[in-house]
Amino acid sequence: METYPRPRLEPNYRLPEEELLKPGHMACPGCGASLAMRLALKALGKNTIVVIPACCWSIIAGPFPYSSLDVPLYHTAFETAGSLSSGIAAALKVLGREDVTVMAWAGDGGTFDIGLQALSGAAERNDNFIYVCYDNEAYMNTGIQRSSATPWLAWTTTTPADKPKEEPKKDIIAIMAAHRIPYVATATVGYPDDLEMKFRKAKAIKGTRFIHIFSPCPPGWRTESKDSIKLARLAVQSKVFPLLEVEHGERWRITVWPEKFVPVREYLKLQGRFRHLTDEQIEIIQRNVDQAWEKLLKLAGENVRESSPCA
Repeated sequence: METYPRPRLEPNYRLPEEELLKPGHMACPGCGASLAMRLALKALGKNTIVVIPACCWSIIAGPFPYSSLDVPLYHTAFETAGSLSSGIAAALKVLGREDVTVMAWAGDGGTFDIGLQALSGAAERNDNFIYVCYDNEAYMNTGIQRSSATPWLAWTTTTPADKPKEEPKKDIIAIMAAHRIPYVATATVGYPDDLEMKFRKAKAIKGTRFIHIFSPCPPGWRTESKDSIKLARLAVQSKVFPLLEVEHGERWRITVWPEKFVPVREYLKLQGRFRHLTDEQIEIIQRNVDQAWEKLLKLAGENVRESSPCA
């Protein structure tokens, strides 16, 4: 019988083979933060020191003396990721080891809320480290309590469905851009090539660098673990979480333009934390997302592209 050769499928990009996140970590299935750490360390390499304040990753890394990270790891208090990273960077400078990358790795509670003062102080001094906020939009490690990163009207255990969160999500990118640090970026595991590129770029820059990672959380978002990557991509395609860079607080650039945009409803409907929303509330969220996108386009000097079906 005559057969036809299968076409060879070549990947769009290739990740470094070295694995610095080892098997056996304690993350939940579908955890966006664990995949993000794996990709970040592939980009930064072995010569990296990781600083982790209280957050999900305090558990994921494993109990002392074990660690799932094959790089030096400092666990620290909730509010001190910025200050401890500043100290480590200063010590490395004294030792003449400026080839080592210091990376603070904190959740949204430790960044948007409890650790903001230490982060702001370090950014004002332009201390030399990368600060990463993996944002799963609530205090997931302690029982899914709302943070200032929790979206408007989202369910959490402290903002139940009949009294959902009434405040909008804090604009952490605008806050960090206002510090005029060398590099601010957003990233997500739904676009791993973009994420890895931004970590490589951040590694090559001196001073304070801030990367905001959108990180799906199946238990906290009441989603299926198999949908984490789909949700991360839908967040970008619906304009809920644009992928961008800001250099020195002035040069804004959108790094990923989806081939097509989708209505925000497509992103919301997969998540149990938004199941209580009415059609009217979803329409308001759509208008808010569209307005934020228009504002971003002006900052980036971009024109509206005709591919959006949401107009």
